[in-house]
Amino acid sequence: MKAIIKSMIANLHAEPDSKSELIDEGLYGMVVEIVEQRENDWVFVKTPYHYEGFCKAADLLIDPAKINSWQEAANYVISQSFADVLQEPKIQSAKLQTLVRGSIIQVLPNEELNQEWVQIQLATGEAGYTRRQWIQNKIDFNELTEAEFRDQVVQTALSYLTAPYRWGGKSPLGIDCSGLCSMAYMLNGVNIYRDAKIVENFPIKEIAIEHIRKGDLLYFPGHIAMYMGGDLYVHSSLGGNEVSINSLNKEHPHYREDLATKITAIGSLFPAK
Repeated sequence: MKAIIKSMIANLHAEPDSKSELIDEGLYGMVVEIVEQRENDWVFVKTPYHYEGFCKAADLLIDPAKINSWQEAANYVISQSFADVLQEPKIQSAKLQTLVRGSIIQVLPNEELNQEWVQIQLATGEAGYTRRQWIQNKIDFNELTEAEFRDQVVQTALSYLTAPYRWGGKSPLGIDCSGLCSMAYMLNGVNIYRDAKIVENFPIKEIAIEHIRKGDLLYFPGHIAMYMGGDLYVHSSLGGNEVSINSLNKEHPHYREDLATKITAIGSLFPAK
């Protein structure tokens, strides 16, 4: 059975207990697989990128009749850090929901609206309005050239700059190292493993460090970052408390010896050239 996340963020915990470790966050509109339901209102779910955890049943829309239509029609995502969904297309209107970057929505045709607004449908069936500039089409990776993808994935990662570090986080409210890299890839049409390691049957493959290019991934013990080119990388660092930019060059003012000297692997979506 599948379900749609209907909360702004659904916390995924290691155990069916809100005090247990936060291991991931599911964002609004994501379809998850229900692996097991517990009597105490907890549900064990699997995400599309095969991460598993416990979330509250109240965060899910469990309606098999709506799953297929939602998966077919919900082809847009929120690109703004935060976007209010309003009852009417005007800023004074009451709020239906607030969504974060990466939330999935359905856009409804409405030729009566001006270019500032777009009408959207939520997973629950409610219709509302948000700013047109705050949404984007889901990106089909197969329609991008390698150069386009590399540029876009770095720009997406940079859109989270200064977001606070949050263990298990995956939104501008708070994001961890693998959350940042996996969201940057996901928003550009690719699901990678949501952890600081290369895993078989996922698209990232190890390459030699001399072949590294922008958009590739740097792996450290328990940490992951995205290479930007020019010896720079962007990452969400527990040590830095937020998404920031550092350098592999020891002459650079933002050089971090604790990371630059402990690289364990380089991962790429593309074969080395």
